[in-house]
Amino acid sequence: MLHYTHGIHAVDAGYERPLFDSIHLIVEAGRAAVVDTGTNYSVDATIAGLQSLGVSPEQVDYVVLTHVHLDHAGGAGELMRRCPNAKLAVHPRGARHMIDPSRLWEATVAVYGAAQAVAVYGSIVPIPPERVIEMQDGAEIVLAGRKLLFRDTPGHAKHHNVMIDSRTGHAFVGDILGFSYRELDHAGKVFILPTSSPTQFDPAAMHRSLDLVASYQPEAVYLTHYSQVRDIPSLVADLHRMVDLYAALGGKHQYDGAHRFDNLHAGMRQIAVDAAARQGLPYSPARIFEILGLDLRLNAQGLESWLDAQR
Repeated sequence: MLHYTHGIHAVDAGYERPLFDSIHLIVEAGRAAVVDTGTNYSVDATIAGLQSLGVSPEQVDYVVLTHVHLDHAGGAGELMRRCPNAKLAVHPRGARHMIDPSRLWEATVAVYGAAQAVAVYGSIVPIPPERVIEMQDGAEIVLAGRKLLFRDTPGHAKHHNVMIDSRTGHAFVGDILGFSYRELDHAGKVFILPTSSPTQFDPAAMHRSLDLVASYQPEAVYLTHYSQVRDIPSLVADLHRMVDLYAALGGKHQYDGAHRFDNLHAGMRQIAVDAAARQGLPYSPARIFEILGLDLRLNAQGLESWLDAQR
């Protein structure tokens, strides 16, 4: 577990590999909020992390979801079952999928097959509607006097919020500020890429959301993939530049027919290599592809979804 200042901690969700998917704990005056949950298989680690901080499941007041993709929200129902006093704070577009996860689960099974979906995520546990709070843009929750402000931030998903912490000014940003890969950290520099994974990538909305987060001037943000990063103005500038590269890549190959995905994937790989060089990271393309391989394929698939949605 990683420990930061002001009662902020990160638990490794154990999803896919170490240092890939993080769950953040905010502890204030003996009460706790859990930000994103990983999968059902992450819940034991979350409970253990809380208990190591002297916090029982009964002292969890909120489970917060930045959005309802299953690497962020798959464990929410099970965690809520084990934290009997918690309320779920979630984007209004995502709330219905936590109350009745049947459509979310059907979509997951369609991608993975039933057996693999259970192996990766576990079975999704529905959450009683009376325990769900729909967080409109600008709404707040209060954790032992500590205000947590929610802002609507589409671009990665239409059901995406970020949360601004009043005590630190830091932001919990889910996936809207991309992925930062701890394996590729070097000499104090981090490697970061936007995520365009299926199916709701929207470059214009992502630009607006990046600017919104930056307008709060946070000294640090907490990514689900993976945890705290700083030097936010520089990172946001890089992300803006790469979102434009993604959009240009999509435009270039929009009408490539049967070869479109392969061309988009090749372009994504080149963007990643160029980004590492620009960010001063001394890694070979082979090493970059070893770490980013699946995500680059997902980014290419997300570009295809974006192009198809414009027809």
